[in-house]
Amino acid sequence: MQRTSSPAPDDDWNRHWDAYAEANALNPAQDYRRKLILERLGLERAGVARVLELGVGQGTLSSELRARFPHAELLGLDISQRGIAMARERVPGGTFLQQDFMLPFTLPERYAAWATHAVCSEVLEHVEEPHQVLVNARRCLAPGARLVVTVPAGPRSKFDLHIGHRRHFTAKALAALLTGAGLELESLHGAGFPFFNLYRLAVLARGDKLIDDATQKGTPPLAARLAMRAFSGLFALNSGVTRWGWQLVAVALEPRAPREAGRS
Repeated sequence: MQRTSSPAPDDDWNRHWDAYAEANALNPAQDYRRKLILERLGLERAGVARVLELGVGQGTLSSELRARFPHAELLGLDISQRGIAMARERVPGGTFLQQDFMLPFTLPERYAAWATHAVCSEVLEHVEEPHQVLVNARRCLAPGARLVVTVPAGPRSKFDLHIGHRRHFTAKALAALLTGAGLELESLHGAGFPFFNLYRLAVLARGDKLIDDATQKGTPPLAARLAMRAFSGLFALNSGVTRWGWQLVAVALEPRAPREAGRS
């Protein structure tokens, strides 16, 4: 029987990017995650770089990758037609395709075992079966490919629930997920203590008010913009490796020798 995806009621990503694109662009957590990802992706040392991004959002990471590593080939996948359109407009030289991560990938054959590097950032908390996402994605990874994964830790806020977070992770749970999908775990730790955690506590405290602010058309309220600017500066003082951080970041490798159990 063919597996079908089962999005949560608020996982309408076309509507999501129409409603939250402007607020998301100002979110300091996005810049902080990109910093963590770029530090671990290792493209500076890569002679050949073919980068797969699972969940391109608005194409912000792809745009930064294009600016910093113009030699890299970019393939971005997303379930949202709106997100794909935004990414294509932002990064004309990249390839962006629509794909439901819960279903077997239907990409052109040239992308089998194609990626030397990959990113899966803030995706796995949104899906019913994150294991299946990783299994499906491994078909695109070349032997030895380097995958950087970020997921949230800590409690879920009302806004997290509103945008379809099914779970937040512990380091132990994320490690089990990655190795259970057949990947080799290189590193995994928390990041963001103390100011990312403080930011998350502010999100928790805002409750329904944050949902109201984020869904308003146009520029977010001045108070929200000032708070996000303040946190953006404070995030430079975060610890990038800590057991206490509520941002989890992992590096996993596609085995160089076949490991069929993880691909089933």
